[in-house]
Amino acid sequence: MTVKDIEKILFEHQDKEYGDFHAKIVPTIPRKTIIGIRSPEYKAIIKQIKDDPVVPKFLNSLPHKWYEENYLHAQLINKMKDYGECIAALERFMPYINNWAVNDTLNPACFKKHRDDLIGRVQTWMKSEETYTRRCAMKIFMANFLDDDFRPEYLDLPADLRSDEYYVNIMTAWLFAEALTKQWDAAVKYIEDKRLDTWTHNKAIQKACESFRVSDERKEYLRSLKVKAAKS
Repeated sequence: MTVKDIEKILFEHQDKEYGDFHAKIVPTIPRKTIIGIRSPEYKAIIKQIKDDPVVPKFLNSLPHKWYEENYLHAQLINKMKDYGECIAALERFMPYINNWAVNDTLNPACFKKHRDDLIGRVQTWMKSEETYTRRCAMKIFMANFLDDDFRPEYLDLPADLRSDEYYVNIMTAWLFAEALTKQWDAAVKYIEDKRLDTWTHNKAIQKACESFRVSDERKEYLRSLKVKAAKS
């Protein structure tokens, strides 16, 4: 099998109508770069190629032409068992992420056993000026550091970083909304102290209030902490 064969396999699972739909929800990439593959199809695709020697070649064939190649690339990284190889593959891939859908599917299972090392890397990635490197860092942080390995000071960095990028700020809001559901006592202080920019602050409150995991009493309190945006 060759890298070109992987492209052919992807087209075997094409659904053009789904491609039209998907282009509307991933507006940062051109429609002409989207084949149109429904998410459940990737399970069969990965099963078909996962043991073939072409996989390392595919992972090194950056940049990819198709959105679905990037999505498949992310899924293959997720399945890597060796932590060092996974980190290296992710860092090679990060500069080529150009949309939220590929970004948000990244969450390698092997990271759960290496959180002591991972937190430093996540914090470094979070400081990046690249939109999706920072968003990827926040997504991985959310998946790995809001439960047993949580420390209140971990929220300092995402709270203090500033960006003009929508896809960074909406992720920051999502992160704090999740923190409010899982680590209320620590996270609510960042809202009370208005540590986020106004838009992100209010969006985090909105998203937390949309969650079934936040009590009505806490939702009422959060709404009282909303900040009026300055008139332009």
